[in-house]
Amino acid sequence: MKWKTLDSTYISDHVYFTARRDRCEREDGTIIDPYFVVEMPTSATALAITAENKILLVKQYRHPLGEVILEFPGGFVDPGETFEEGMRRELLEETGYAFGQVEWVGKVAANPGVLNNYTELFLATGGVKVQQQELDRNEEIEVLEFTMEEFFEKIRRQEIVQALHVSCLFFALLKAGKLAFTG
Repeated sequence: MKWKTLDSTYISDHVYFTARRDRCEREDGTIIDPYFVVEMPTSATALAITAENKILLVKQYRHPLGEVILEFPGGFVDPGETFEEGMRRELLEETGYAFGQVEWVGKVAANPGVLNNYTELFLATGGVKVQQQELDRNEEIEVLEFTMEEFFEKIRRQEIVQALHVSCLFFALLKAGKLAFTG
Protein backbone atom coordinates (compact mmCIF):
# COMPACT_ATOMS: atom_id res chain seq x y z
CA MET A 1 0.00 0.00 0.00
CA LYS A 2 3.00 2.32 0.22
CA TRP A 3 3.47 4.68 -2.72
CA LYS A 4 6.75 5.21 -4.55
CA THR A 5 7.69 8.86 -5.14
CA LEU A 6 8.84 9.21 -8.75
CA ASP A 7 9.47 12.96 -8.69
CA SER A 8 9.22 15.91 -6.30
CA THR A 9 9.21 19.55 -7.29
CA TYR A 10 9.29 22.24 -4.61
CA ILE A 11 6.82 25.04 -5.24
CA SER A 12 7.50 26.89 -1.95
CA ASP A 13 10.59 26.71 0.24
CA HIS A 14 10.17 28.46 3.59
CA VAL A 15 11.13 27.29 7.07
CA TYR A 16 7.48 27.13 8.18
CA PHE A 17 5.82 26.38 4.86
CA THR A 18 7.51 24.19 2.32
CA ALA A 19 5.23 22.77 -0.34
CA ARG A 20 6.01 20.26 -3.02
CA ARG A 21 4.29 18.63 -5.94
CA ASP A 22 4.93 14.89 -6.07
CA ARG A 23 4.43 12.36 -8.82
CA CYS A 24 3.74 8.98 -7.21
CA GLU A 25 3.15 5.40 -8.20
CA ARG A 26 0.93 3.06 -6.24
CA GLU A 27 1.83 -0.64 -5.89
CA ASP A 28 -0.75 -1.48 -8.57
CA GLY A 29 1.06 0.81 -11.05
CA THR A 30 -1.44 3.66 -10.95
CA ILE A 31 0.27 7.05 -11.31
CA ILE A 32 -0.90 9.81 -8.96
CA ASP A 33 0.07 13.18 -10.40
CA PRO A 34 -0.05 15.72 -8.94
CA TYR A 35 -0.05 15.05 -5.21
CA PHE A 36 0.65 18.13 -3.08
CA VAL A 37 2.45 17.88 0.26
CA VAL A 38 3.06 20.68 2.76
CA GLU A 39 6.18 20.08 4.84
CA MET A 40 6.13 21.62 8.32
CA PRO A 41 8.26 21.23 11.44
CA THR A 42 6.98 19.25 14.39
CA SER A 43 4.79 21.37 16.63
CA ALA A 44 3.86 21.02 20.30
CA THR A 45 0.97 22.15 22.47
CA ALA A 46 0.06 21.74 26.12
CA LEU A 47 -2.88 21.82 28.43
CA ALA A 48 -1.22 24.28 30.84
CA ILE A 49 -2.30 24.35 34.49
CA THR A 50 -0.89 26.87 36.96
CA ALA A 51 0.19 26.18 40.53
CA GLU A 52 -3.17 27.76 41.52
CA ASN A 53 -5.00 25.14 39.43
CA LYS A 54 -6.02 27.63 36.71
CA ILE A 55 -6.01 26.75 33.02
CA LEU A 56 -3.93 29.04 30.81
CA LEU A 57 -5.28 29.77 27.36
CA VAL A 58 -3.92 32.13 24.75
CA LYS A 59 -6.14 34.41 22.71
CA GLN A 60 -4.88 35.41 19.27
CA TYR A 61 -5.93 36.34 15.78
CA ARG A 62 -5.67 33.52 13.23
CA HIS A 63 -5.55 35.03 9.77
CA PRO A 64 -6.62 31.92 7.79
CA LEU A 65 -9.87 31.92 9.79
CA GLY A 66 -10.11 35.70 10.02
CA GLU A 67 -10.99 35.29 13.71
CA VAL A 68 -9.58 35.74 17.18
CA ILE A 69 -9.69 32.35 18.91
CA LEU A 70 -8.79 30.70 22.21
CA GLU A 71 -6.03 28.12 22.08
CA PHE A 72 -3.61 26.17 24.21
CA PRO A 73 -0.05 27.56 24.23
CA GLY A 74 2.27 25.97 21.70
CA GLY A 75 4.28 26.28 18.55
CA PHE A 76 7.01 24.74 16.43
CA VAL A 77 9.85 22.71 17.94
CA ASP A 78 13.20 24.19 16.90
CA PRO A 79 15.95 22.05 15.32
CA GLY A 80 18.09 20.44 18.02
CA GLU A 81 15.39 20.65 20.71
CA THR A 82 13.65 17.68 22.24
CA PHE A 83 9.86 17.88 22.10
CA GLU A 84 9.75 18.67 25.84
CA GLU A 85 12.40 21.40 25.52
CA GLY A 86 10.46 22.97 22.66
CA MET A 87 7.24 22.83 24.66
CA ARG A 88 8.85 24.39 27.74
CA ARG A 89 10.32 27.18 25.57
CA GLU A 90 6.98 27.87 23.87
CA LEU A 91 5.18 27.99 27.23
CA LEU A 92 7.70 30.47 28.58
CA GLU A 93 7.73 32.65 25.44
CA GLU A 94 3.96 32.77 24.95
CA THR A 95 2.80 32.96 28.58
CA GLY A 96 5.79 33.93 30.73
CA TYR A 97 5.11 30.86 32.88
CA ALA A 98 7.57 28.10 33.78
CA PHE A 99 6.10 24.70 34.65
CA GLY A 100 7.28 22.19 37.24
CA GLN A 101 6.17 19.24 35.17
CA VAL A 102 5.72 18.93 31.41
CA GLU A 103 4.51 15.42 30.62
CA TRP A 104 4.12 13.98 27.11
CA VAL A 105 0.61 12.58 26.58
CA GLY A 106 0.55 11.72 22.88
CA LYS A 107 0.90 12.90 19.31
CA VAL A 108 -1.51 13.59 16.46
CA ALA A 109 -1.30 14.35 12.76
CA ALA A 110 -3.42 17.40 11.92
CA ASN A 111 -4.13 16.56 8.29
CA PRO A 112 -1.97 13.68 7.02
CA GLY A 113 -3.56 13.93 3.59
CA VAL A 114 -1.66 17.18 3.02
CA LEU A 115 0.65 17.90 5.99
CA ASN A 116 3.72 15.81 6.82
CA ASN A 117 4.17 16.79 10.47
CA TYR A 118 2.98 15.67 13.87
CA THR A 119 1.98 17.73 16.88
CA GLU A 120 3.35 16.47 20.19
CA LEU A 121 0.87 16.85 23.05
CA PHE A 122 1.70 17.67 26.67
CA LEU A 123 0.16 18.20 30.09
CA ALA A 124 2.02 21.03 31.87
CA THR A 125 1.37 21.51 35.59
CA GLY A 126 2.62 23.72 38.40
CA GLY A 127 2.95 26.84 36.26
CA VAL A 128 4.39 29.97 37.87
CA LYS A 129 4.74 33.37 36.20
CA VAL A 130 8.49 34.06 36.00
CA GLN A 131 8.84 36.61 33.19
CA GLN A 132 7.06 38.70 30.59
CA GLN A 133 6.10 37.19 27.24
CA GLU A 134 8.79 36.99 24.53
CA LEU A 135 6.66 36.95 21.40
CA ASP A 136 7.73 36.53 17.79
CA ARG A 137 7.36 39.55 15.50
CA ASN A 138 4.07 38.27 14.06
CA GLU A 139 2.49 37.27 17.39
CA GLU A 140 -0.08 39.20 19.42
CA ILE A 141 -1.06 36.90 22.24
CA GLU A 142 -3.21 37.63 25.27
CA VAL A 143 -2.81 35.14 28.13
CA LEU A 144 -6.00 34.29 29.99
CA GLU A 145 -6.53 32.27 33.17
CA PHE A 146 -9.67 30.24 33.76
CA THR A 147 -10.94 28.14 36.63
CA MET A 148 -11.58 24.50 35.77
CA GLU A 149 -15.32 25.20 35.73
CA GLU A 150 -14.92 28.17 33.37
CA PHE A 151 -12.59 26.17 31.14
CA PHE A 152 -14.93 23.20 30.81
CA GLU A 153 -17.82 25.55 30.10
CA LYS A 154 -15.78 26.93 27.17
CA ILE A 155 -15.26 23.35 25.98
CA ARG A 156 -19.00 22.59 26.29
CA ARG A 157 -19.85 25.74 24.31
CA GLN A 158 -17.24 24.77 21.68
CA GLU A 159 -15.30 27.99 22.18
CA ILE A 160 -12.02 26.13 21.68
CA VAL A 161 -12.05 25.09 18.04
CA GLN A 162 -8.40 24.27 17.33
CA ALA A 163 -8.63 20.51 16.68
CA LEU A 164 -5.08 19.74 17.83
CA HIS A 165 -5.79 21.44 21.14
CA VAL A 166 -9.03 19.55 21.68
CA SER A 167 -7.03 16.37 20.98
CA CYS A 168 -4.48 17.49 23.57
CA LEU A 169 -7.25 17.90 26.14
CA PHE A 170 -8.53 14.40 25.36
CA PHE A 171 -5.10 12.76 25.82
CA ALA A 172 -4.29 14.85 28.93
CA LEU A 173 -7.55 13.77 30.57
CA LEU A 174 -6.89 10.16 29.58
CA LYS A 175 -3.38 10.34 31.05
CA ALA A 176 -4.62 11.97 34.25
CA GLY A 177 -7.17 9.19 34.73
CA LYS A 178 -10.06 11.65 34.37
CA LEU A 179 -11.33 9.83 31.30
CA ALA A 180 -11.90 6.10 31.07
CA PHE A 181 -13.36 3.78 28.49
CA THR A 182 -15.27 0.62 29.28
CA GLY A 183 -15.90 -2.09 26.79
